[in-house]
Amino acid sequence: MICSGRSFGGDVGMRHFRESMLRLIELTVTTLPYDVFNAIDSAYRKESSFGLPSLALSMMRANAIAAMQYRSPMCEDTGMATFYVRCGNSCDRRSILTAIHEAVSEATANGLLRQSCIDSVTGESSPNNIGIGFPIVHFEDGENEDEIEVRLLLKGAGSENQSRQYSLPCELEGVGLAERNLNGVLKCILHSVYMAQGFGCSPGFLGVCIGGERASGYEWAKRQLLRTLDDENEDERLREIELNALKLANELGIGPLGFGGECTLLSCKVGKLHRHPASFFVSVAYMCWAYRRHGIVIDVKSGEIKRMLYKPTRFEAPVEFVIPSDVKELSTPLSEADVKGLRVGDVVKVSGEIFTGRDRVHMHLSRSDPPVDMRGGIIYHCGPLAVKEGDEWKILAAGPTTSIRHEPYQACVIKRHGLRAVIGKGGMGERTKRALSEHGAVYLHAIGGAAKLYADCVEAVEGVWWLEEFGTVEAMWKLRVKDFIAVVTMDAHGNSLHENVKAHSYERLKCIASSLTQGGATQ
Repeated sequence: MICSGRSFGGDVGMRHFRESMLRLIELTVTTLPYDVFNAIDSAYRKESSFGLPSLALSMMRANAIAAMQYRSPMCEDTGMATFYVRCGNSCDRRSILTAIHEAVSEATANGLLRQSCIDSVTGESSPNNIGIGFPIVHFEDGENEDEIEVRLLLKGAGSENQSRQYSLPCELEGVGLAERNLNGVLKCILHSVYMAQGFGCSPGFLGVCIGGERASGYEWAKRQLLRTLDDENEDERLREIELNALKLANELGIGPLGFGGECTLLSCKVGKLHRHPASFFVSVAYMCWAYRRHGIVIDVKSGEIKRMLYKPTRFEAPVEFVIPSDVKELSTPLSEADVKGLRVGDVVKVSGEIFTGRDRVHMHLSRSDPPVDMRGGIIYHCGPLAVKEGDEWKILAAGPTTSIRHEPYQACVIKRHGLRAVIGKGGMGERTKRALSEHGAVYLHAIGGAAKLYADCVEAVEGVWWLEEFGTVEAMWKLRVKDFIAVVTMDAHGNSLHENVKAHSYERLKCIASSLTQGGATQ
Protein backbone atom coordinates (compact mmCIF):
# COMPACT_ATOMS: atom_id res chain seq x y z
CA MET A 1 0.00 0.00 0.00
CA ILE A 2 1.32 3.44 -0.96
CA CYS A 3 -1.26 5.39 1.00
CA SER A 4 -3.01 4.51 4.20
CA GLY A 5 -6.74 5.18 4.18
CA ARG A 6 -6.76 5.74 0.43
CA SER A 7 -6.10 2.40 -1.27
CA PHE A 8 -3.45 2.42 -3.96
CA GLY A 9 -4.98 -0.71 -5.39
CA GLY A 10 -2.64 -3.07 -3.55
CA ASP A 11 -0.08 -4.87 -5.69
CA VAL A 12 -1.74 -3.69 -8.91
CA GLY A 13 -1.56 -0.03 -7.86
CA MET A 14 2.04 -0.46 -6.76
CA ARG A 15 2.93 -1.97 -10.11
CA HIS A 16 1.25 0.89 -11.94
CA PHE A 17 3.13 3.43 -9.82
CA ARG A 18 6.43 1.70 -10.63
CA GLU A 19 5.51 1.67 -14.33
CA SER A 20 4.68 5.38 -14.11
CA MET A 21 8.14 6.03 -12.68
CA LEU A 22 9.70 4.02 -15.50
CA ARG A 23 7.75 6.05 -18.07
CA LEU A 24 8.95 9.25 -16.40
CA ILE A 25 12.57 8.07 -16.60
CA GLU A 26 12.23 7.10 -20.26
CA LEU A 27 10.62 10.42 -21.16
CA THR A 28 13.29 12.42 -19.33
CA VAL A 29 16.18 10.44 -20.84
CA THR A 30 14.95 10.63 -24.42
CA THR A 31 12.85 13.77 -24.87
CA LEU A 32 13.59 17.42 -24.17
CA PRO A 33 10.81 19.52 -22.67
CA TYR A 34 9.10 21.71 -25.27
CA ASP A 35 10.48 24.97 -23.82
CA VAL A 36 14.06 23.66 -23.84
CA PHE A 37 13.91 22.35 -27.41
CA ASN A 38 12.48 25.68 -28.55
CA ALA A 39 15.41 27.48 -26.90
CA ILE A 40 17.92 25.24 -28.70
CA ASP A 41 16.04 25.61 -31.98
CA SER A 42 15.94 29.40 -31.63
CA ALA A 43 19.64 29.53 -30.80
CA TYR A 44 20.41 27.51 -33.92
CA ARG A 45 18.37 29.89 -36.08
CA LYS A 46 19.83 33.03 -34.48
CA GLU A 47 23.52 32.09 -34.51
CA SER A 48 24.95 34.37 -37.18
CA SER A 49 28.49 33.04 -37.50
CA PHE A 50 27.55 30.09 -39.74
CA GLY A 51 30.77 28.40 -38.73
CA LEU A 52 31.64 26.06 -35.87
CA PRO A 53 28.89 27.41 -33.55
CA SER A 54 26.30 26.64 -36.21
CA LEU A 55 27.71 23.14 -36.69
CA ALA A 56 27.51 22.51 -32.94
CA LEU A 57 23.96 23.82 -32.59
CA SER A 58 22.70 21.97 -35.65
CA MET A 59 24.10 18.68 -34.29
CA MET A 60 22.59 19.34 -30.86
CA ARG A 61 19.22 19.97 -32.46
CA ALA A 62 19.49 16.88 -34.69
CA ASN A 63 20.57 14.75 -31.74
CA ALA A 64 17.56 15.86 -29.70
CA ILE A 65 15.23 15.01 -32.58
CA ALA A 66 16.86 11.60 -33.16
CA ALA A 67 16.76 10.69 -29.46
CA MET A 68 13.09 11.61 -29.24
CA GLN A 69 12.07 9.79 -32.42
CA TYR A 70 14.00 6.60 -31.63
CA ARG A 71 13.31 6.71 -27.86
CA SER A 72 17.05 6.59 -27.26
CA PRO A 73 19.16 8.37 -24.59
CA MET A 74 20.18 11.78 -25.90
CA CYS A 75 23.39 11.71 -23.85
CA GLU A 76 25.46 8.78 -22.64
CA ASP A 77 25.82 10.52 -19.26
CA THR A 78 22.33 9.97 -17.93
CA GLY A 79 23.59 11.76 -14.87
CA MET A 80 22.60 11.92 -11.26
CA ALA A 81 18.86 11.27 -11.14
CA THR A 82 17.12 13.65 -8.73
CA PHE A 83 13.45 13.01 -7.95
CA TYR A 84 11.24 15.65 -6.34
CA VAL A 85 8.14 14.04 -4.83
CA ARG A 86 5.18 16.04 -3.49
CA CYS A 87 2.59 13.92 -1.73
CA GLY A 88 -0.01 14.02 1.03
CA ASN A 89 0.75 13.08 4.62
CA SER A 90 -1.17 9.83 4.31
CA CYS A 91 1.22 8.46 1.66
CA ASP A 92 3.69 5.71 2.56
CA ARG A 93 6.93 7.37 1.51
CA ARG A 94 8.96 4.23 2.03
CA SER A 95 6.84 2.43 -0.58
CA ILE A 96 7.25 5.35 -2.98
CA LEU A 97 11.02 5.23 -2.49
CA THR A 98 11.04 1.48 -3.11
CA ALA A 99 9.06 1.93 -6.34
CA ILE A 100 11.49 4.62 -7.53
CA HIS A 101 14.48 2.38 -6.81
CA GLU A 102 12.85 -0.51 -8.67
CA ALA A 103 12.15 1.72 -11.67
CA VAL A 104 15.74 3.02 -11.70
CA SER A 105 17.04 -0.53 -11.54
CA GLU A 106 14.81 -1.63 -14.42
CA ALA A 107 15.73 1.43 -16.50
CA THR A 108 19.41 0.59 -16.00
CA ALA A 109 18.87 -3.01 -17.09
CA ASN A 110 16.98 -1.78 -20.17
CA GLY A 111 19.78 0.57 -21.23
CA LEU A 112 17.87 3.78 -20.49
CA LEU A 113 20.25 4.71 -17.68
CA ARG A 114 24.01 4.26 -17.76
CA GLN A 115 25.71 2.57 -14.80
CA SER A 116 26.96 5.79 -13.23
CA CYS A 117 26.73 4.91 -9.53
CA ILE A 118 30.24 4.40 -8.10
CA ASP A 119 31.28 3.47 -4.56
CA SER A 120 33.46 6.41 -3.53
CA VAL A 121 35.82 4.23 -1.46
CA THR A 122 36.15 0.98 -3.40
CA GLY A 123 35.55 2.40 -6.89
CA GLU A 124 33.09 -0.40 -7.63
CA SER A 125 30.23 0.28 -10.02
CA SER A 126 26.68 -0.45 -8.90
CA PRO A 127 25.01 -2.68 -11.53
CA ASN A 128 21.57 -1.16 -10.93
CA ASN A 129 22.41 2.51 -10.14
CA ILE A 130 21.31 2.10 -6.52
CA GLY A 131 23.72 3.17 -3.80
CA ILE A 132 24.07 5.35 -0.72
CA GLY A 133 22.38 8.63 -1.67
CA PHE A 134 21.94 7.44 -5.25
CA PRO A 135 19.48 8.29 -6.74
CA ILE A 136 18.53 11.45 -4.88
CA VAL A 137 14.91 11.60 -3.73
CA HIS A 138 13.40 14.69 -2.09
CA PHE A 139 10.00 14.51 -0.40
CA GLU A 140 7.78 17.46 0.41
CA ASP A 141 4.28 17.74 1.75
CA GLY A 142 1.43 18.24 -0.70
CA GLU A 143 -2.07 19.44 0.07
CA ASN A 144 -3.86 17.15 -2.38
CA GLU A 145 -4.26 13.67 -0.88
CA ASP A 146 -5.55 12.28 -4.19
CA GLU A 147 -2.43 13.02 -6.25
CA ILE A 148 1.33 12.58 -6.15
CA GLU A 149 3.56 14.92 -8.11
CA VAL A 150 6.95 13.61 -9.20
CA ARG A 151 9.54 15.68 -11.02
CA LEU A 152 12.77 14.21 -12.35
CA LEU A 153 15.96 16.13 -13.13
CA LEU A 154 18.84 14.33 -14.88
CA LYS A 155 22.05 16.31 -14.50
CA GLY A 156 25.23 14.97 -16.08
CA ALA A 157 28.61 15.28 -14.38
CA GLY A 158 29.99 17.55 -17.09
CA SER A 159 27.53 20.25 -16.09
CA GLU A 160 27.50 19.35 -12.39
CA ASN A 161 31.27 19.86 -12.25
CA GLN A 162 30.77 23.44 -13.47
CA SER A 163 28.45 24.34 -10.59
CA ARG A 164 30.05 26.85 -8.24
CA GLN A 165 29.55 28.58 -4.92
CA TYR A 166 30.88 32.00 -3.94
CA SER A 167 31.23 33.58 -0.51
CA LEU A 168 30.93 37.36 -0.75
CA PRO A 169 32.86 39.56 -0.61
CA CYS A 170 35.54 37.95 -2.79
CA GLU A 171 38.10 38.73 -5.47
CA LEU A 172 37.48 36.92 -8.74
CA GLU A 173 39.65 36.47 -11.83
CA GLY A 174 38.65 38.97 -14.50
CA VAL A 175 35.96 40.45 -12.27
CA GLY A 176 37.76 41.99 -9.33
CA LEU A 177 35.85 42.62 -6.13
CA ALA A 178 32.38 41.08 -5.87
CA GLU A 179 30.70 42.80 -2.93
CA ARG A 180 27.66 41.92 -0.86
CA ASN A 181 25.13 43.50 -3.18
CA LEU A 182 23.21 42.53 -6.30
CA ASN A 183 26.00 43.70 -8.60
CA GLY A 184 28.28 41.36 -6.69
CA VAL A 185 25.80 38.55 -7.31
CA LEU A 186 25.73 39.37 -11.04
CA LYS A 187 29.53 39.32 -11.16
CA CYS A 188 29.54 35.84 -9.61
CA ILE A 189 27.06 34.58 -12.19
CA LEU A 190 29.14 35.94 -15.08
CA HIS A 191 32.33 34.53 -13.57
CA SER A 192 30.72 31.08 -13.35
CA VAL A 193 29.81 31.24 -17.06
CA TYR A 194 33.34 32.35 -17.96
CA MET A 195 34.86 29.50 -15.94
CA ALA A 196 32.59 26.90 -17.54
CA GLN A 197 33.77 27.85 -21.08
CA GLY A 198 33.19 24.69 -23.16
CA PHE A 199 33.39 22.20 -20.30
CA GLY A 200 29.67 22.21 -19.49
CA CYS A 201 28.30 21.68 -23.03
CA SER A 202 27.13 25.22 -23.63
CA PRO A 203 24.83 26.88 -24.42
CA GLY A 204 23.82 26.29 -20.85
CA PHE A 205 21.08 27.08 -18.36
CA LEU A 206 21.67 28.39 -14.83
CA GLY A 207 19.88 27.97 -11.53
CA VAL A 208 21.08 30.46 -8.90
CA CYS A 209 20.47 30.94 -5.20
CA ILE A 210 21.32 34.07 -3.25
CA GLY A 211 21.79 33.35 0.45
CA GLY A 212 21.15 30.29 2.59
CA GLU A 213 24.07 28.26 3.88
CA ARG A 214 26.37 26.07 1.79
CA ALA A 215 24.11 23.02 1.57
CA SER A 216 20.75 24.78 1.26
CA GLY A 217 22.17 27.28 -1.23
CA TYR A 218 23.24 24.59 -3.65
CA GLU A 219 19.96 22.73 -3.28
CA TRP A 220 17.85 25.85 -3.84
CA ALA A 221 19.93 26.77 -6.88
CA LYS A 222 19.31 23.33 -8.35
CA ARG A 223 15.58 23.63 -7.68
CA GLN A 224 15.46 26.74 -9.88
CA LEU A 225 16.11 24.39 -12.80
CA LEU A 226 12.62 22.96 -12.26
CA ARG A 227 11.12 26.26 -13.42
CA THR A 228 9.99 26.63 -17.03
CA LEU A 229 12.01 28.95 -19.22
CA ASP A 230 9.08 31.28 -19.88
CA ASP A 231 8.07 31.88 -16.28
CA GLU A 232 8.57 35.31 -14.70
CA ASN A 233 10.17 35.77 -11.33
CA GLU A 234 7.70 37.27 -8.86
CA ASP A 235 10.51 39.30 -7.29
CA GLU A 236 11.23 42.26 -9.58
CA ARG A 237 14.84 42.57 -8.38
CA LEU A 238 15.58 38.91 -9.02
CA ARG A 239 13.88 39.16 -12.41
CA GLU A 240 16.23 42.02 -13.30
CA ILE A 241 19.26 39.93 -12.33
CA GLU A 242 18.00 37.08 -14.51
CA LEU A 243 17.61 39.34 -17.54
CA ASN A 244 20.94 41.10 -17.02
CA ALA A 245 22.80 37.83 -16.50
CA LEU A 246 21.36 36.38 -19.73
CA LYS A 247 22.19 39.49 -21.75
CA LEU A 248 25.72 39.98 -20.43
CA ALA A 249 26.70 36.29 -20.49
CA ASN A 250 25.95 36.20 -24.20
CA GLU A 251 28.28 39.17 -24.70
CA LEU A 252 31.25 37.10 -23.49
CA GLY A 253 31.64 35.45 -26.89
CA ILE A 254 32.15 31.91 -25.53
CA GLY A 255 29.43 30.36 -27.67
CA PRO A 256 28.32 26.76 -28.15
CA LEU A 257 30.88 24.31 -26.69
CA GLY A 258 33.33 27.19 -26.29
CA PHE A 259 33.75 27.51 -30.07
CA GLY A 260 32.99 31.24 -29.92
CA GLY A 261 29.71 32.82 -30.98
CA GLU A 262 26.65 34.57 -29.66
CA CYS A 263 24.78 31.79 -27.81
CA THR A 264 26.48 31.00 -24.51
CA LEU A 265 23.56 31.02 -22.07
CA LEU A 266 19.88 30.31 -22.76
CA SER A 267 18.31 30.91 -19.35
CA CYS A 268 19.10 32.10 -15.84
CA LYS A 269 16.67 31.50 -12.96
CA VAL A 270 17.42 33.11 -9.60
CA GLY A 271 15.95 32.34 -6.18
CA LYS A 272 16.80 33.52 -2.69
CA LEU A 273 16.99 32.23 0.87
CA HIS A 274 17.46 34.15 4.08
CA ARG A 275 20.99 33.97 5.47
CA HIS A 276 23.12 34.43 8.56
CA PRO A 277 24.58 37.96 8.91
CA ALA A 278 28.13 36.59 8.64
CA SER A 279 27.50 34.59 5.45
CA PHE A 280 26.60 35.71 1.95
CA PHE A 281 26.69 32.77 -0.46
CA VAL A 282 25.90 32.82 -4.16
CA SER A 283 25.35 29.27 -5.44
CA VAL A 284 25.24 28.50 -9.16
CA ALA A 285 23.89 25.23 -10.61
CA TYR A 286 25.00 24.85 -14.22
CA MET A 287 22.93 22.76 -16.64
CA CYS A 288 24.12 21.70 -20.10
CA TRP A 289 22.15 22.16 -23.32
CA ALA A 290 20.71 18.63 -22.86
CA TYR A 291 18.46 20.04 -20.12
CA ARG A 292 16.52 16.95 -19.08
CA ARG A 293 13.61 17.52 -16.74
CA HIS A 294 10.06 16.23 -16.76
CA GLY A 295 7.27 15.72 -14.27
CA ILE A 296 4.05 13.80 -13.86
CA VAL A 297 0.97 13.80 -11.66
CA ILE A 298 -0.07 10.31 -10.47
CA ASP A 299 -3.44 9.20 -9.25
CA VAL A 300 -3.12 7.94 -5.69
CA LYS A 301 -5.75 5.23 -6.07
CA SER A 302 -4.52 3.64 -9.32
CA GLY A 303 -0.86 4.62 -9.49
CA GLU A 304 -1.36 5.72 -13.11
CA ILE A 305 -0.33 8.99 -14.74
CA LYS A 306 -3.07 11.64 -14.84
CA ARG A 307 -1.20 14.48 -16.58
CA MET A 308 2.22 15.92 -17.42
CA LEU A 309 3.80 18.82 -15.56
CA TYR A 310 5.93 19.92 -18.54
CA LYS A 311 5.01 19.80 -22.20
CA PRO A 312 7.18 17.24 -24.02
CA THR A 313 8.58 18.01 -27.46
CA ARG A 314 6.61 16.41 -30.28
CA PHE A 315 8.53 17.22 -33.42
CA GLU A 316 8.46 15.36 -36.71
CA ALA A 317 11.46 16.41 -38.77
CA PRO A 318 14.32 14.74 -40.60
CA VAL A 319 17.43 14.12 -38.53
CA GLU A 320 19.88 16.28 -40.45
CA PHE A 321 22.52 18.85 -39.66
CA VAL A 322 24.84 21.24 -41.44
CA ILE A 323 28.22 19.81 -42.48
CA PRO A 324 30.82 22.15 -44.04
CA SER A 325 31.65 21.40 -47.65
CA ASP A 326 35.39 21.34 -46.93
CA VAL A 327 35.25 18.58 -44.28
CA LYS A 328 38.40 16.46 -44.18
CA GLU A 329 38.29 12.65 -44.22
CA LEU A 330 40.51 10.75 -41.76
CA SER A 331 41.02 6.98 -41.56
CA THR A 332 42.84 5.14 -38.80
CA PRO A 333 45.63 4.39 -38.23
CA LEU A 334 46.76 7.98 -38.72
CA SER A 335 50.17 9.01 -39.94
CA GLU A 336 52.20 12.03 -38.87
CA ALA A 337 51.47 13.59 -42.27
CA ASP A 338 47.72 13.15 -41.69
CA VAL A 339 47.95 15.01 -38.43
CA LYS A 340 50.27 17.80 -39.51
CA GLY A 341 47.98 18.61 -42.39
CA LEU A 342 45.28 19.66 -39.94
CA ARG A 343 44.75 23.14 -38.52
CA VAL A 344 42.57 24.58 -35.77
CA GLY A 345 39.04 25.04 -37.10
CA ASP A 346 39.11 22.13 -39.52
CA VAL A 347 36.07 19.85 -39.44
CA VAL A 348 36.90 16.16 -39.90
CA LYS A 349 35.11 12.86 -40.44
CA VAL A 350 36.86 9.96 -38.75
CA SER A 351 36.46 6.37 -39.95
CA GLY A 352 38.17 3.24 -38.67
CA GLU A 353 39.06 1.96 -35.21
CA ILE A 354 39.13 4.17 -32.13
CA PHE A 355 39.65 3.34 -28.45
CA THR A 356 37.66 4.81 -25.56
CA GLY A 357 39.45 5.79 -22.40
CA ARG A 358 38.37 7.72 -19.34
CA ASP A 359 40.06 8.38 -16.00
CA ARG A 360 40.97 4.84 -14.99
CA VAL A 361 42.10 3.81 -18.48
CA HIS A 362 44.40 6.84 -18.70
CA MET A 363 45.84 6.18 -15.27
CA HIS A 364 46.49 2.57 -16.25
CA LEU A 365 47.95 3.37 -19.69
CA SER A 366 50.31 5.96 -18.22
CA ARG A 367 52.00 3.16 -16.22
CA SER A 368 51.40 -0.04 -18.16
CA ASP A 369 51.40 -1.54 -21.64
CA PRO A 370 48.13 -1.49 -23.57
CA PRO A 371 46.22 -4.69 -24.29
CA VAL A 372 46.46 -3.96 -28.03
CA ASP A 373 48.74 -1.97 -30.35
CA MET A 374 47.55 1.65 -30.26
CA ARG A 375 50.21 3.25 -32.50
CA GLY A 376 48.70 5.69 -34.96
CA GLY A 377 45.41 5.36 -33.11
CA ILE A 378 42.84 7.63 -31.51
CA ILE A 379 41.75 7.62 -27.89
CA TYR A 380 38.26 8.92 -27.23
CA HIS A 381 37.30 10.42 -23.87
CA CYS A 382 34.00 8.56 -23.68
CA GLY A 383 32.14 6.26 -21.33
CA PRO A 384 29.53 4.77 -23.64
CA LEU A 385 26.11 3.56 -22.67
CA ALA A 386 26.44 -0.08 -23.76
CA VAL A 387 24.10 -3.05 -23.48
CA LYS A 388 24.71 -6.68 -24.35
CA GLU A 389 22.34 -8.32 -26.82
CA GLY A 390 23.15 -12.02 -26.89
CA ASP A 391 26.91 -12.28 -27.39
CA GLU A 392 27.21 -8.85 -29.01
CA TRP A 393 27.56 -5.42 -27.45
CA LYS A 394 25.45 -2.54 -28.72
CA ILE A 395 26.35 1.10 -28.14
CA LEU A 396 23.24 3.19 -27.41
CA ALA A 397 24.94 6.53 -26.67
CA ALA A 398 28.56 7.60 -27.11
CA GLY A 399 29.17 11.30 -26.59
CA PRO A 400 32.39 12.81 -25.20
CA THR A 401 33.23 13.39 -21.56
CA THR A 402 35.14 16.44 -20.31
CA SER A 403 38.79 16.10 -21.31
CA ILE A 404 40.54 18.24 -18.72
CA ARG A 405 40.24 15.48 -16.09
CA HIS A 406 42.74 13.46 -18.12
CA GLU A 407 45.35 16.22 -18.24
CA PRO A 408 47.66 14.63 -15.61
CA TYR A 409 48.07 11.54 -17.84
CA GLN A 410 47.39 12.54 -21.45
CA ALA A 411 50.88 13.67 -22.48
CA CYS A 412 52.42 10.46 -21.14
CA VAL A 413 49.81 8.29 -22.86
CA ILE A 414 50.38 10.03 -26.21
CA LYS A 415 54.15 9.60 -25.97
CA ARG A 416 54.17 6.09 -24.54
CA HIS A 417 51.67 4.52 -26.95
CA GLY A 418 52.18 6.49 -30.16
CA LEU A 419 48.72 8.02 -30.35
CA ARG A 420 48.01 10.45 -33.16
CA ALA A 421 44.73 11.93 -31.95
CA VAL A 422 42.63 12.53 -28.86
CA ILE A 423 38.87 13.07 -29.08
CA GLY A 424 37.07 14.79 -26.23
CA LYS A 425 35.35 18.03 -25.29
CA GLY A 426 36.35 21.27 -23.61
CA GLY A 427 40.02 21.19 -24.59
CA MET A 428 43.11 20.32 -22.57
CA GLY A 429 46.01 21.99 -20.80
CA GLU A 430 49.56 23.09 -21.49
CA ARG A 431 51.20 19.68 -21.02
CA THR A 432 48.92 18.07 -23.57
CA LYS A 433 49.40 21.00 -25.93
CA ARG A 434 53.18 20.50 -25.84
CA ALA A 435 52.81 16.74 -26.31
CA LEU A 436 50.67 17.26 -29.41
CA SER A 437 53.43 19.36 -30.97
CA GLU A 438 56.33 17.17 -29.83
CA HIS A 439 54.83 13.84 -30.92
CA GLY A 440 52.71 14.86 -33.90
CA ALA A 441 49.19 14.50 -32.57
CA VAL A 442 45.96 16.49 -32.62
CA TYR A 443 43.01 17.16 -30.32
CA LEU A 444 39.58 16.69 -31.90
CA HIS A 445 36.54 18.22 -30.22
CA ALA A 446 33.38 16.11 -30.46
CA ILE A 447 29.95 17.73 -30.05
CA GLY A 448 29.06 17.42 -26.38
CA GLY A 449 25.75 15.71 -25.80
CA ALA A 450 25.37 14.45 -29.39
CA ALA A 451 25.52 10.91 -28.04
CA LYS A 452 22.76 9.41 -30.19
CA LEU A 453 24.36 10.70 -33.41
CA TYR A 454 27.75 9.31 -32.38
CA ALA A 455 26.26 5.96 -31.41
CA ASP A 456 24.88 5.77 -34.94
CA CYS A 457 28.47 6.14 -36.21
CA VAL A 458 29.54 2.96 -34.41
CA GLU A 459 29.50 0.08 -36.88
CA ALA A 460 30.80 -2.55 -34.45
CA VAL A 461 32.31 -3.17 -31.03
CA GLU A 462 35.58 -4.97 -31.75
CA GLY A 463 36.84 -5.42 -28.23
CA VAL A 464 36.56 -4.41 -24.59
CA TRP A 465 39.16 -4.62 -21.83
CA TRP A 466 39.09 -4.23 -18.03
CA LEU A 467 35.31 -4.60 -17.99
CA GLU A 468 35.21 -6.53 -14.73
CA GLU A 469 37.64 -4.24 -12.92
CA PHE A 470 36.45 -0.86 -14.23
CA GLY A 471 32.79 -1.41 -15.22
CA THR A 472 31.17 -0.54 -18.54
CA VAL A 473 31.68 3.22 -18.25
CA GLU A 474 35.39 3.18 -17.38
CA ALA A 475 36.36 0.13 -19.47
CA MET A 476 38.44 0.51 -22.63
CA TRP A 477 36.35 -0.15 -25.73
CA LYS A 478 37.54 -0.68 -29.29
CA LEU A 479 34.95 0.71 -31.67
CA ARG A 480 34.82 0.71 -35.45
CA VAL A 481 33.26 4.00 -36.53
CA LYS A 482 32.29 5.64 -39.80
CA ASP A 483 31.93 9.38 -40.49
CA PHE A 484 32.47 10.45 -36.88
CA ILE A 485 32.36 14.27 -37.01
CA ALA A 486 34.72 16.36 -34.88
CA VAL A 487 36.48 19.71 -34.91
CA VAL A 488 40.23 20.35 -34.65
CA THR A 489 40.59 22.68 -31.67
CA MET A 490 44.24 21.93 -30.75
CA ASP A 491 46.60 21.12 -33.61
CA ALA A 492 50.14 19.75 -33.89
CA HIS A 493 51.52 23.23 -34.51
CA GLY A 494 50.84 24.67 -31.05
CA ASN A 495 47.54 26.39 -31.86
CA SER A 496 44.50 26.20 -29.57
CA LEU A 497 40.99 27.49 -30.25
CA HIS A 498 40.28 27.14 -26.52
CA GLU A 499 43.05 29.56 -25.60
CA ASN A 500 41.86 32.05 -28.21
CA VAL A 501 38.23 32.00 -27.04
CA LYS A 502 39.22 32.13 -23.38
CA ALA A 503 41.47 35.14 -23.95
CA HIS A 504 38.70 36.94 -25.84
CA SER A 505 36.04 36.15 -23.25
CA TYR A 506 38.41 37.22 -20.45
CA GLU A 507 38.76 40.68 -21.97
CA ARG A 508 34.99 40.91 -22.42
CA LEU A 509 34.47 39.81 -18.80
CA LYS A 510 36.83 42.51 -17.52
CA CYS A 511 35.04 45.15 -19.56
CA ILE A 512 31.59 44.07 -18.37
CA ALA A 513 32.72 43.78 -14.73
CA SER A 514 34.21 47.27 -14.90
CA SER A 515 30.89 48.70 -16.02
CA LEU A 516 29.15 46.90 -13.16
CA THR A 517 31.64 48.32 -10.65
CA GLN A 518 30.87 51.77 -11.97
CA GLY A 519 27.17 51.16 -11.32
CA GLY A 520 26.11 50.22 -14.85
CA ALA A 521 23.60 47.54 -13.79
CA THR A 522 21.62 46.26 -10.82
CA GLN A 523 22.53 47.70 -7.44
